[in-house]
Amino acid sequence: MAQRSFAEMSSVRRSQYNCSKSCVFQGALPMEDMEEFGYNREAGFVWLIQKKKKDHVFKQIKRAVSYAPEVTAFVEQYKLKKMTGVKTKELLLWLSVVEVYFDKPTSEKLTFKTGTGLSDSFPASAF
Repeated sequence: MAQRSFAEMSSVRRSQYNCSKSCVFQGALPMEDMEEFGYNREAGFVWLIQKKKKDHVFKQIKRAVSYAPEVTAFVEQYKLKKMTGVKTKELLLWLSVVEVYFDKPTSEKLTFKTGTGLSDSFPASAF
């Protein structure tokens, strides 16, 4: 059964709370004006809906990321898989991010994988 949340807590707090429960580093999804968060515990499916698209630059790693109004993923321990709605800029191209994960639970590097198979790891502290 899916659970939907429209609670009055700020959108930032909601996304951080729910992302921390899935063991994926909180700062990787800095969404604003969130309207809805949903989580189907049985399937591990999560969705976040915000009012409009958000572009964000992670200054420490100098990486631009774009978040669509709807972001979805399947949650596993230390991993978000089959993501939709997240893109990163690589040179002049925007590439879809399809997976975000820690290699090991004790790892200090967060890895982002694109639909083309390219991946890059960054210090978790950058998020």
